[in-house]
Amino acid sequence: MASQGKRQKTVVVGAGPVGALAALYAAQRDHDVEIYELRSDLRDPSTTPLNFSRSINLALSERGINAMRNSGQPDLIEKVLGETIAMRGRMIHGKSSSGEFTEQSQDYDVHGGALHAVDRGGLNKTLLDELETMPNVKFFFNHKLTGADFKNRKAWFEISHSESSKDTTGTRAREVEIEFDLMIGADGAHSAARYHLMKYARLDYQQTYIDTLWCEFSIEAKELKAGQDPASRFAISPNHLHIWPGKEFMFIAIPSSDGSFTCTLFLPSSHIATLENDPSTIPSFFDTYFPGVKSLIAPETLIHSFKSNPHLPLISIKCQPYHYGSSVVIIGDAAHAMVPFYGQGMNAGLEDVNVLFSILDSHTLPSSTLDASARAKALSAYSAYRQPDAHAINELALQNYTEMRASVISPLYKARKWLEEGLSVWLPGLGWRTKYSRVSFGNERYAEVVSSDDRQARLLLVVLGSVGVGAVGILGAGVWGLLAARRGRSVLDLVRIREVFGWLSG
Repeated sequence: MASQGKRQKTVVVGAGPVGALAALYAAQRDHDVEIYELRSDLRDPSTTPLNFSRSINLALSERGINAMRNSGQPDLIEKVLGETIAMRGRMIHGKSSSGEFTEQSQDYDVHGGALHAVDRGGLNKTLLDELETMPNVKFFFNHKLTGADFKNRKAWFEISHSESSKDTTGTRAREVEIEFDLMIGADGAHSAARYHLMKYARLDYQQTYIDTLWCEFSIEAKELKAGQDPASRFAISPNHLHIWPGKEFMFIAIPSSDGSFTCTLFLPSSHIATLENDPSTIPSFFDTYFPGVKSLIAPETLIHSFKSNPHLPLISIKCQPYHYGSSVVIIGDAAHAMVPFYGQGMNAGLEDVNVLFSILDSHTLPSSTLDASARAKALSAYSAYRQPDAHAINELALQNYTEMRASVISPLYKARKWLEEGLSVWLPGLGWRTKYSRVSFGNERYAEVVSSDDRQARLLLVVLGSVGVGAVGILGAGVWGLLAARRGRSVLDLVRIREVFGWLSG
């Protein structure tokens, strides 16, 4: 352990985006930072992801952007956003009663908020490259955390994937011992840091697998002809997250900067098993439930991707507390792994970093960076503050799966969304916003988002009960009309109004 008068030594376990940002925050505070990663250098294209897949594309939203904005690196957010594609909404794919393929755009936010599709590897490279320029940062790849003594602030790592790392018998990898002042565990859902933390903290832990597996597919970029606009590489709109809702399952596509789309099939395990038994039925399955996909991905490619790509589970993890004494804290998926349906997993992890260091800063004076007592109070405050928010977004992510695979085509869902957006535009003093907008385009605490949304829902029920559904239908039509006029429409689309608000008037 570092002695008084020396800089604090902060060890980060996990070099993914969350761990890399945590290291950046620590380095900016003049800590001596060491980053330990189980895998080889994540910037090396030959490094195999832990799930043996490219993984679900990431959607960067305001919380993650804000965390990078506060990293102390002025150019970082510009570099990151320069490699992203703005997605202003969802594109819902279906088929009309006449058999024609349909597309319906649903903007995320009436105020113009957008998510940013980002390549995980590219984001990781940007963050690690930034860290590599800092003289007080050291990397240790191929290091597996095998033990920790959080009372005496020591840890042991096994060095792997190298013949030179074998001990003299040649039978096991060499192990090294390190000392530290603070360990930050950012090593994912199957966290070794959390495993060792459990031996010291009275940590409540809940792990749940949902009955859905995911499999990756790809829509390839179109070949550009001489003089064509680069945007022509995209087979479908690059500024949307594309959804083929199947009520019990769904297929999505997220754009990549090279013109391709990373696609993901989310399907209950029983359906996966049926398709595994007879892969030849996959094209007809897509024809039935995901109309139009076969025009983007050839039938033989659908079969090949399903057979060759892994069918991976989705895990949801809750635990508390996130720390022990002054010596260790876990963040990101290590603390609160969630299903991907709100696009908040990485964003919540990046926000963890911002919240953690804000609390550490408020408890630690510059002259006492090694004050273990102050650090212990800060970590305790972080656990107490962050746990309600982590549990809230965990639940919201589960709920949003229903929204994405089913509710997006429900008139009731669309009616409430348009009504709430209208209220937020024309009566801003009410502070009315959709839940999605609060989560994705603001920095309001997740637990407060849930409370605000519940309050809005209760108010809508009161209005329904007191003035009658007919009046609310008229209000809804009025709001839609105002929004239409705001968007440049000269005539109210009465057919559209009846379609959207028919549920309110019976």
